[in-house]
Amino acid sequence: MLKLLDGPQTMGRGPAFWGAAGLVLLAALAYPLFADPYDVGNFGYFFVWIFMALGLCLMWGLCGMLSFGQTFFFGLAGYGYGVIAIDLGNGPLGTMAGLAAGLVLAAAAAAVLGYFMIYGRINGVFFGIVTLSVTLALAYFLGQTAGPEWAIGKARLNGFNGMQGMDPLTFPGPDGGIVLEETLFYYVLILGLVMVYLLLRMLANSRFGNVLVAIREDAERAELLGYDVRRYQLAVFVLGSTLAGLSGVLYTSWGQFITPSSIGLPAASMPIIWVAFSGRTDLTATLVGTFLLLLGFQSLTIYSQETALVLMGALLMATVLFVPRGFVLGIGDLLARLTMRRRREPRPAAAAEV
Repeated sequence: MLKLLDGPQTMGRGPAFWGAAGLVLLAALAYPLFADPYDVGNFGYFFVWIFMALGLCLMWGLCGMLSFGQTFFFGLAGYGYGVIAIDLGNGPLGTMAGLAAGLVLAAAAAAVLGYFMIYGRINGVFFGIVTLSVTLALAYFLGQTAGPEWAIGKARLNGFNGMQGMDPLTFPGPDGGIVLEETLFYYVLILGLVMVYLLLRMLANSRFGNVLVAIREDAERAELLGYDVRRYQLAVFVLGSTLAGLSGVLYTSWGQFITPSSIGLPAASMPIIWVAFSGRTDLTATLVGTFLLLLGFQSLTIYSQETALVLMGALLMATVLFVPRGFVLGIGDLLARLTMRRRREPRPAAAAEV
């Protein structure tokens, strides 16, 4: 199984890559030792969104299914978490049930929507149009739920103001449970991100991942070779959408609120930009590039959110026009070529002894 970590479908292999990855992980683990717990919790915000980006990389980069629906599943899971957590009284029972309910809701919605699209032979640009349509429909619906009649049990949807009042994720434990906040939330995110990345990396290099790449390159040929293309597409759509739902639950837990603006058109376009800029065909590039873009976007948003959105759009255009494979993936390929060139260069012969 461990051999799948260094397979051909992922960038970065060998001791040098894993050594550098280990150093980065150690630096991330050491960060809370030198920072304020409040800042550590806020820094964890950047990790929340990477699960969604990895899911889109799996769907779009490996299988060729461009989906604008990541924030649709993000919103379903986030609101699902909030409703269950509030109605069950928060605490370990409510939040753990909310986590499970949010993920199940995202997976079930993806299975139903994906079934009708994929088995209905909706593909290419129309796949993106349908997923964008359901995303905008959900954002519009949630935006007009401001009245007191829009409630599920004790949970008010609150329209554009968003749902609030849910507790952070809480593990069962003494004294009311272990609340995932600040530094503890940060470490749980790091652990979850490492586990998801490694599992997806093994999946990408497995037989399943190879079939996904074959479907991306030529779905008709893969079908003629005997593979049930639609079954693979549905499986990867559900998996990628569930990861978006995980981001939704974590975001709602982190901020203890969720609003329709986190689902609408500007938000729906962000995962596309992250993955395209990073390099949609590689999980490592997506992880690194998404984190860098989120860090830069958040820094710009402090001064002007409109400017940040315009720059993101310009960055997407530059990626499509000049670096279609992605900036981060391009840099990784360049470094790999330079390393291979140095290895192949003949070493100078030793001077003859006198």
